[in-house]
Amino acid sequence: MNTFELRNISKVFFNNNVEVEVVKNTNITIPDRTFSAIVGPSGSGKSTLLTMLGALQKPTTGELRFGETILSTKNSKDLSNYRFTEIGFILQASNLIPYLTLFEQYKLRYKYANRRVDKKRISEVFESLSIDKIQHKYPEEISGGERQRAAIGLALLLKPRVILADEPTASLDTEKAYDVIEIFKKITTESETSVIMVTHDTRMLEYCDQVFEMRDGNLRLIEI
Repeated sequence: MNTFELRNISKVFFNNNVEVEVVKNTNITIPDRTFSAIVGPSGSGKSTLLTMLGALQKPTTGELRFGETILSTKNSKDLSNYRFTEIGFILQASNLIPYLTLFEQYKLRYKYANRRVDKKRISEVFESLSIDKIQHKYPEEISGGERQRAAIGLALLLKPRVILADEPTASLDTEKAYDVIEIFKKITTESETSVIMVTHDTRMLEYCDQVFEMRDGNLRLIEI
C-alpha cells in the first residue's frame, strides 16, 4: 500500500496579481514504510510540497491521496483530524515550548488530539530515543541534539503513519545530524511509519530508500 499518491498536483500562488506556479503537475508515489528525501535549491517548491502532504494547504489542481483517502477533497475538520492523528511534523528548529518540560509537552500532545494521556507510551518514546533522563527538564536546559530528539519523540508519540521533516538536521553538527538520520531509518524499518524529509544535506541521502529532486517546481525521482 502507498502512504501518498500524487496525481497531477500543482500549487499556484498570486504575487501582485501575477500567477506563480510553485509546484507543477507532480506525479509521485511514496510506498508505506519508506524513508524518502526531497532535495533541491531554495525556493524550488520543496517546503510547499511538504505542507500539502501535511494538509496545511490544499493543491490548486490534482488529486492527493493518503492511502485510500483523497485529501484534496476533504473539509477543514477532516484535515485537522488527519494532521493530529496521521502526521508527525518535525521542523528545522525543534519548536518546543520553552516554559514546559518535555514530559509536560508530551502530555499536551494528547490533549490537543483529544486523547487520554498514555504515560506508558510516553515512557516508551523517551527511552527509545535515550532522553528518558531529561524528560523533566526544560528545552533551554538541554543540548540542541537532545531538543531535536525530543521533537522527534513528540512527532512519534501518537504513532502517526508518516513523519514530515523540514530540514531536520540543518542546525546540527555532523555527528548529531547522522544520529537523527539513523533514528529516521530505524523508524521506517521497525514500525509502520514512513518518513519524508526535505533537506539540503546530500551526505544523508545514502540512508534513504528514494530521493526526489525539486527544481523550478518540477519533481523527479533520482538515482541515489
